[in-house]
Amino acid sequence: MLAGGRYLAVALLIVWTCTTSAMAQGLRLATFQIEATPPLGSALCDGLVPPVASVDDPLYVRGVVILGSGEPIVLCAVDFVGIGNGGHDAWRESLARAAGTHTSRVAVHTLHQHDAPGCDFDAEELLAPLGQGGKCCDIPFLRDVLKRLEVAVKAALQSTREITHVGTGRAKVERIASNRRILGDDGKVKIIRYSSSKDADAIAAPEGLIDPELKLLSFWNTDALLVSISYYATHPQSHYGKGAVSSDFVGLARAARDRAEPNVFHVHFNGAGGNLAAGKYNDGSPEARIQLTERLARAMQIARESTTRSPVTSSDLEWRFEPVSLPLRDRLLDLTDSEKMLNNDQVVPRERARAARDIAYARRVAGGKKIELSSLRVGPAVVVNLPGEIFVEYQLAAQQVRPDRFVCTAGYGDYGPGYIGTTAAYPQGGYETSQVSRTAPEVEPVLMEAIRKLLQ
Repeated sequence: MLAGGRYLAVALLIVWTCTTSAMAQGLRLATFQIEATPPLGSALCDGLVPPVASVDDPLYVRGVVILGSGEPIVLCAVDFVGIGNGGHDAWRESLARAAGTHTSRVAVHTLHQHDAPGCDFDAEELLAPLGQGGKCCDIPFLRDVLKRLEVAVKAALQSTREITHVGTGRAKVERIASNRRILGDDGKVKIIRYSSSKDADAIAAPEGLIDPELKLLSFWNTDALLVSISYYATHPQSHYGKGAVSSDFVGLARAARDRAEPNVFHVHFNGAGGNLAAGKYNDGSPEARIQLTERLARAMQIARESTTRSPVTSSDLEWRFEPVSLPLRDRLLDLTDSEKMLNNDQVVPRERARAARDIAYARRVAGGKKIELSSLRVGPAVVVNLPGEIFVEYQLAAQQVRPDRFVCTAGYGDYGPGYIGTTAAYPQGGYETSQVSRTAPEVEPVLMEAIRKLLQ
């Protein structure tokens, strides 16, 4: 009996050892995608441009679910202008429910195309009783997108694939991004160089501070490339505002990679591009959209060709999240003016929609609602997920915190805060920080402390 018990114990130990070893190696991945092209008449760009009149090319929601290291992790990229406030909560909750995970392990980001919908359920709740329902967001369309998204994620989890390696590649992007804020001799913003420009001075001015690199993070099963995820910081507009839905040059470049490698699942995230745009190299013509698409697709290809692979197991993967309270802009500490604008039927709908978004975000902050930043470490790479239309300085600072890592940055997470500048940017003036930002100049130390915690 003693000998038999000893044999049984040894057998159990072998089974346990093999099982735990398999678990240590057991990173898996699922991919999901749905089309999210809005119907005719739907609001675009949170009501700031004319509604849908036609479709140039379809919009998509694409993402991955990573399994094998704690609860599942979800990374989701959406061809929308922004998803904010209660809308952002709803997207994360839907994805968490479908993936069987917690919302703190879900990152949802938009690519910020302007000929695309927005999603802010809180703002729409303020507008609807005033007869402005649908001016900001198409609620039935958005609810349908979320319903179909849950179905797609659940279906994707039925056919996961093993991850054995992670790849990292990079490429310099030529003639796309330029800094939007051109300073004069007095240190103040002299010229705002928007997404397209025909202004000779704006075109002649230097590129300014940008991140010229596209980063490419990829997941492999031995020699088979499964997923390619690219990161590049800029406003992605070529031409827009005529009611023609488009994923613009970022989505079109992604589609070019789909055609080049149809067996690979391609996802693209916009980086911290709040103060970047293509205005130095884009005159707003249809031809310019083609040129910008080709340049970005070329960078994606070069990054793919330069990729270095590293083996990974579950011990090489870590997820962190950091809730922060962002200081509110002084103009939103008292909502009297915003509420007057919201309730004034003589004000144009787009400005009433903007006021509703201001009020929705300010009320969330006043109620103690925090914004969550997160990071994913996988092998030699770290992905940092940031909120709002955040300035490129934060992306560059994250790289400086961990120069030993391959740092990728996704901006345009929770869209509620709007533009997020640096402390130095607010007194410089300019559209982003003097007119529409919902955060105060004191935001920089709050965010930098969180970024350091995520990366250290």
